[in-house]
Amino acid sequence: MSLSLSPRTAGRSVPLALGALAMASVGGSVAVSAELGDAPLFTSQAVRYAVAVLLLIGLARVTGNRVTSPRGAEWLWLAGVAAVGLVLFNVALVRGAAHAEPAALGVAVACVPVVLALVGPLLEGERPTARAVLVAAVVTAGALVVQGGGRTDLAGLGWAATVLACEVGFTLLAVPVLRRLGPWSVSVHTCWIATAQLLVLSAATEGPAAVTTLRAPHLLAIAYLAVVLTAIAFVLWYSAVGRLGTALAGLLTGVAPVAAAVAGVLLGTAIPGPAVWTGTAIVVAGLLAGVHLTPHRR
Repeated sequence: MSLSLSPRTAGRSVPLALGALAMASVGGSVAVSAELGDAPLFTSQAVRYAVAVLLLIGLARVTGNRVTSPRGAEWLWLAGVAAVGLVLFNVALVRGAAHAEPAALGVAVACVPVVLALVGPLLEGERPTARAVLVAAVVTAGALVVQGGGRTDLAGLGWAATVLACEVGFTLLAVPVLRRLGPWSVSVHTCWIATAQLLVLSAATEGPAAVTTLRAPHLLAIAYLAVVLTAIAFVLWYSAVGRLGTALAGLLTGVAPVAAAVAGVLLGTAIPGPAVWTGTAIVVAGLLAGVHLTPHRR
Protein backbone atom coordinates (compact mmCIF):
# COMPACT_ATOMS: atom_id res chain seq x y z
CA MET A 1 0.00 0.00 0.00
CA SER A 2 1.39 3.40 -0.93
CA LEU A 3 0.69 6.77 0.65
CA SER A 4 0.22 9.84 -1.48
CA LEU A 5 -0.50 13.49 -0.77
CA SER A 6 -3.25 15.44 -2.49
CA PRO A 7 -1.97 18.09 -4.96
CA ARG A 8 -3.08 20.85 -2.60
CA THR A 9 -1.27 19.34 0.38
CA ALA A 10 1.80 18.48 -1.67
CA GLY A 11 1.97 22.06 -2.94
CA ARG A 12 2.17 23.31 0.63
CA SER A 13 4.89 20.93 1.74
CA VAL A 14 7.76 23.28 0.91
CA PRO A 15 6.37 26.44 2.61
CA LEU A 16 5.24 24.34 5.56
CA ALA A 17 8.74 22.95 5.90
CA LEU A 18 10.24 26.45 5.63
CA GLY A 19 7.96 27.83 8.34
CA ALA A 20 8.50 24.85 10.63
CA LEU A 21 12.27 25.14 10.23
CA ALA A 22 12.11 28.86 11.07
CA MET A 23 10.12 28.21 14.24
CA ALA A 24 12.37 25.30 15.19
CA SER A 25 15.35 27.65 15.03
CA VAL A 26 13.48 30.10 17.28
CA GLY A 27 12.83 27.43 19.90
CA GLY A 28 16.34 26.05 19.65
CA SER A 29 17.88 29.47 20.21
CA VAL A 30 16.49 29.99 23.70
CA ALA A 31 19.65 28.71 25.39
CA VAL A 32 21.85 30.80 23.09
CA SER A 33 19.92 33.99 23.87
CA ALA A 34 20.52 33.37 27.57
CA GLU A 35 24.25 33.97 26.97
CA LEU A 36 23.45 37.65 26.38
CA GLY A 37 21.80 38.11 29.78
CA ASP A 38 24.70 40.20 31.13
CA ALA A 39 25.53 41.96 27.85
CA PRO A 40 24.47 45.54 27.01
CA LEU A 41 21.02 44.92 25.51
CA PHE A 42 20.74 47.52 22.78
CA THR A 43 24.37 47.28 21.73
CA SER A 44 24.42 43.50 21.43
CA GLN A 45 21.18 43.47 19.45
CA ALA A 46 22.42 46.25 17.18
CA VAL A 47 25.52 44.21 16.36
CA ARG A 48 23.36 41.15 15.76
CA TYR A 49 21.08 42.84 13.24
CA ALA A 50 23.93 44.70 11.54
CA VAL A 51 25.69 41.39 10.90
CA ALA A 52 22.40 39.91 9.69
CA VAL A 53 21.94 42.73 7.18
CA LEU A 54 25.33 42.04 5.62
CA LEU A 55 24.59 38.32 5.47
CA LEU A 56 21.16 38.86 3.93
CA ILE A 57 22.49 41.18 1.24
CA GLY A 58 25.28 38.75 0.41
CA LEU A 59 22.95 35.74 0.31
CA ALA A 60 20.44 37.64 -1.82
CA ARG A 61 23.11 38.39 -4.42
CA VAL A 62 24.44 34.85 -4.43
CA THR A 63 20.98 33.33 -4.82
CA GLY A 64 19.80 35.88 -7.38
CA ASN A 65 17.10 37.41 -5.17
CA ARG A 66 16.58 41.11 -5.83
CA VAL A 67 16.20 43.46 -2.86
CA THR A 68 13.43 45.91 -3.77
CA SER A 69 13.32 49.43 -2.37
CA PRO A 70 10.21 50.34 -0.37
CA ARG A 71 8.02 53.24 -1.42
CA GLY A 72 5.45 55.46 0.23
CA ALA A 73 3.65 53.97 3.20
CA GLU A 74 5.70 50.77 2.93
CA TRP A 75 8.41 52.52 4.91
CA LEU A 76 6.00 52.95 7.83
CA TRP A 77 5.01 49.27 7.84
CA LEU A 78 8.65 48.18 7.75
CA ALA A 79 9.57 50.62 10.53
CA GLY A 80 6.70 49.15 12.55
CA VAL A 81 7.97 45.60 12.03
CA ALA A 82 11.46 46.68 13.12
CA ALA A 83 10.30 48.65 16.17
CA VAL A 84 7.71 46.15 17.40
CA GLY A 85 8.80 42.75 16.12
CA LEU A 86 12.54 43.20 16.61
CA VAL A 87 13.48 45.99 19.05
CA LEU A 88 10.59 45.94 21.53
CA PHE A 89 10.32 42.15 21.36
CA ASN A 90 13.91 41.71 22.55
CA VAL A 91 13.46 44.34 25.26
CA ALA A 92 10.34 42.57 26.51
CA LEU A 93 12.11 39.21 26.61
CA VAL A 94 15.06 40.53 28.59
CA ARG A 95 13.09 42.75 30.96
CA GLY A 96 10.38 40.14 31.38
CA ALA A 97 12.93 37.51 32.38
CA ALA A 98 13.52 39.50 35.58
CA HIS A 99 9.86 39.11 36.58
CA ALA A 100 8.74 35.84 35.01
CA GLU A 101 10.07 32.36 34.39
CA PRO A 102 10.94 31.52 30.77
CA ALA A 103 7.94 29.21 30.67
CA ALA A 104 5.61 32.10 31.46
CA LEU A 105 6.99 34.14 28.57
CA GLY A 106 6.85 31.04 26.39
CA VAL A 107 3.15 30.72 27.11
CA ALA A 108 2.65 34.20 25.63
CA VAL A 109 4.36 33.13 22.41
CA ALA A 110 2.30 29.95 22.39
CA CYS A 111 -0.87 32.05 22.09
CA VAL A 112 0.25 33.45 18.72
CA PRO A 113 -1.59 30.87 16.53
CA VAL A 114 -5.01 31.87 17.83
CA VAL A 115 -4.35 35.59 17.40
CA LEU A 116 -3.03 35.12 13.86
CA ALA A 117 -5.99 32.89 12.97
CA LEU A 118 -8.38 35.62 14.10
CA VAL A 119 -6.66 38.79 12.89
CA GLY A 120 -4.49 37.60 9.98
CA PRO A 121 -7.31 36.81 7.52
CA LEU A 122 -8.81 40.27 8.09
CA LEU A 123 -5.61 41.88 6.82
CA GLU A 124 -5.70 39.56 3.81
CA GLY A 125 -9.22 40.61 2.88
CA GLU A 126 -10.97 37.54 4.24
CA ARG A 127 -12.86 36.50 7.34
CA PRO A 128 -11.43 34.06 9.87
CA THR A 129 -12.97 30.60 9.64
CA ALA A 130 -14.20 28.65 12.62
CA ARG A 131 -12.09 25.66 11.62
CA ALA A 132 -8.91 27.72 11.41
CA VAL A 133 -9.53 29.19 14.87
CA LEU A 134 -10.30 25.74 16.28
CA VAL A 135 -7.13 24.21 14.85
CA ALA A 136 -5.12 27.18 16.12
CA ALA A 137 -6.62 26.66 19.57
CA VAL A 138 -5.50 23.01 19.50
CA VAL A 139 -1.94 23.99 18.59
CA THR A 140 -1.95 26.69 21.28
CA ALA A 141 -3.22 24.22 23.87
CA GLY A 142 -0.42 21.79 23.01
CA ALA A 143 2.19 24.54 23.23
CA LEU A 144 0.82 25.64 26.60
CA VAL A 145 1.12 22.08 27.92
CA VAL A 146 4.72 21.91 26.69
CA GLN A 147 5.64 25.22 28.29
CA GLY A 148 3.79 24.86 31.56
CA GLY A 149 2.33 27.80 33.43
CA GLY A 150 5.45 29.34 34.87
CA ARG A 151 5.61 31.69 37.87
CA THR A 152 5.38 35.44 37.36
CA ASP A 153 4.28 38.70 39.00
CA LEU A 154 2.15 41.59 37.75
CA ALA A 155 5.03 43.20 35.89
CA GLY A 156 5.88 39.83 34.37
CA LEU A 157 2.34 39.51 33.07
CA GLY A 158 2.67 42.90 31.43
CA TRP A 159 5.92 41.92 29.75
CA ALA A 160 4.41 38.60 28.67
CA ALA A 161 1.52 40.48 27.03
CA THR A 162 4.09 42.69 25.31
CA VAL A 163 5.94 39.63 24.03
CA LEU A 164 2.69 38.28 22.58
CA ALA A 165 1.84 41.59 20.89
CA CYS A 166 5.34 41.91 19.44
CA GLU A 167 5.41 38.35 18.12
CA VAL A 168 2.05 38.89 16.41
CA GLY A 169 3.18 42.27 15.08
CA PHE A 170 6.30 40.74 13.56
CA THR A 171 4.03 38.82 11.17
CA LEU A 172 0.94 40.99 10.76
CA LEU A 173 2.74 44.30 10.19
CA ALA A 174 4.63 42.68 7.32
CA VAL A 175 1.49 41.44 5.54
CA PRO A 176 0.71 44.73 3.69
CA VAL A 177 4.19 44.88 2.14
CA LEU A 178 5.11 41.23 1.81
CA ARG A 179 3.34 40.62 -1.49
CA ARG A 180 5.17 43.35 -3.43
CA LEU A 181 8.53 43.37 -1.67
CA GLY A 182 8.90 39.64 -0.98
CA PRO A 183 10.60 37.92 1.96
CA TRP A 184 14.15 38.94 1.09
CA SER A 185 13.41 42.65 0.84
CA VAL A 186 11.26 42.67 3.98
CA SER A 187 14.01 40.87 5.93
CA VAL A 188 16.79 43.18 4.73
CA HIS A 189 14.93 46.42 5.33
CA THR A 190 13.51 45.50 8.73
CA CYS A 191 16.95 44.42 9.94
CA TRP A 192 18.78 47.60 8.91
CA ILE A 193 15.97 49.79 10.24
CA ALA A 194 16.10 47.88 13.55
CA THR A 195 19.88 48.34 13.60
CA ALA A 196 19.48 52.10 13.25
CA GLN A 197 16.83 52.21 15.99
CA LEU A 198 18.98 50.12 18.33
CA LEU A 199 22.06 52.26 17.71
CA VAL A 200 20.12 55.36 18.78
CA LEU A 201 18.92 53.61 21.93
CA SER A 202 22.39 52.25 22.61
CA ALA A 203 24.04 55.66 22.28
CA ALA A 204 21.44 57.24 24.55
CA THR A 205 21.42 54.62 27.32
CA GLU A 206 24.60 52.52 27.15
CA GLY A 207 27.15 54.77 25.49
CA PRO A 208 29.51 54.16 22.55
CA ALA A 209 31.95 52.23 24.75
CA ALA A 210 29.40 49.51 25.48
CA VAL A 211 30.53 47.51 22.47
CA THR A 212 33.95 47.02 24.10
CA THR A 213 32.31 45.15 27.00
CA LEU A 214 31.17 42.30 24.76
CA ARG A 215 33.11 39.16 25.62
CA ALA A 216 33.81 36.03 23.54
CA PRO A 217 30.64 34.16 24.71
CA HIS A 218 28.59 37.24 23.80
CA LEU A 219 30.11 37.45 20.34
CA LEU A 220 29.53 33.75 19.68
CA ALA A 221 25.90 34.07 20.73
CA ILE A 222 25.47 37.18 18.57
CA ALA A 223 26.98 35.37 15.59
CA TYR A 224 24.63 32.42 15.99
CA LEU A 225 21.57 34.62 16.40
CA ALA A 226 22.55 36.76 13.42
CA VAL A 227 23.06 33.80 11.10
CA VAL A 228 20.45 31.25 12.19
CA LEU A 229 17.73 33.18 14.01
CA THR A 230 17.81 36.28 11.80
CA ALA A 231 19.36 35.98 8.34
CA ILE A 232 18.02 32.48 7.72
CA ALA A 233 14.88 32.26 9.87
CA PHE A 234 13.47 35.64 8.78
CA VAL A 235 13.53 34.70 5.09
CA LEU A 236 12.14 31.24 5.77
CA TRP A 237 9.31 32.59 7.90
CA TYR A 238 8.24 35.39 5.57
CA SER A 239 8.40 32.97 2.64
CA ALA A 240 6.00 30.66 4.49
CA VAL A 241 3.64 33.50 5.45
CA GLY A 242 3.56 34.80 1.88
CA ARG A 243 2.66 31.39 0.43
CA LEU A 244 0.43 30.00 3.17
CA GLY A 245 -1.29 33.02 4.67
CA THR A 246 -1.12 34.06 8.29
CA ALA A 247 -3.74 31.64 9.65
CA LEU A 248 -2.01 28.49 8.37
CA ALA A 249 1.55 29.75 8.85
CA GLY A 250 0.66 30.85 12.37
CA LEU A 251 0.07 27.25 13.38
CA LEU A 252 3.76 26.60 12.88
CA THR A 253 4.64 28.82 15.84
CA GLY A 254 3.58 25.84 17.95
CA VAL A 255 6.80 24.18 16.81
CA ALA A 256 8.93 26.65 18.80
CA PRO A 257 8.26 25.40 22.36
CA VAL A 258 8.63 21.80 21.20
CA ALA A 259 11.99 22.64 19.62
CA ALA A 260 13.03 24.42 22.81
CA ALA A 261 12.30 21.26 24.82
CA VAL A 262 14.26 19.10 22.36
CA ALA A 263 17.19 21.53 22.38
CA GLY A 264 17.24 21.36 26.17
CA VAL A 265 17.64 17.59 26.03
CA LEU A 266 20.46 17.87 23.49
CA LEU A 267 22.22 20.37 25.75
CA GLY A 268 22.13 17.95 28.66
CA THR A 269 19.00 18.85 30.61
CA ALA A 270 16.68 16.22 32.02
CA ILE A 271 14.49 14.13 29.74
CA PRO A 272 11.09 15.86 29.40
CA GLY A 273 8.23 14.52 31.49
CA PRO A 274 4.85 13.24 30.34
CA ALA A 275 3.40 16.76 30.03
CA VAL A 276 5.95 17.71 27.37
CA TRP A 277 5.28 14.56 25.34
CA THR A 278 1.52 15.06 25.66
CA GLY A 279 1.79 18.67 24.58
CA THR A 280 4.00 17.73 21.65
CA ALA A 281 1.43 15.16 20.49
CA ILE A 282 -1.31 17.80 20.66
CA VAL A 283 0.78 20.26 18.64
CA VAL A 284 1.49 17.63 15.98
CA ALA A 285 -2.20 16.71 15.80
CA GLY A 286 -3.13 20.36 15.35
CA LEU A 287 -0.52 20.86 12.64
CA LEU A 288 -1.69 17.79 10.74
CA ALA A 289 -5.26 19.07 10.88
CA GLY A 290 -4.10 22.51 9.80
CA VAL A 291 -2.46 21.21 6.63
CA HIS A 292 -5.94 20.72 5.18
CA LEU A 293 -7.06 24.28 5.83
CA THR A 294 -7.89 26.29 2.74
CA PRO A 295 -5.10 28.80 2.15
CA HIS A 296 -5.75 32.50 1.60
CA ARG A 297 -6.55 33.69 -1.91
CA ARG A 298 -3.55 35.43 -3.42
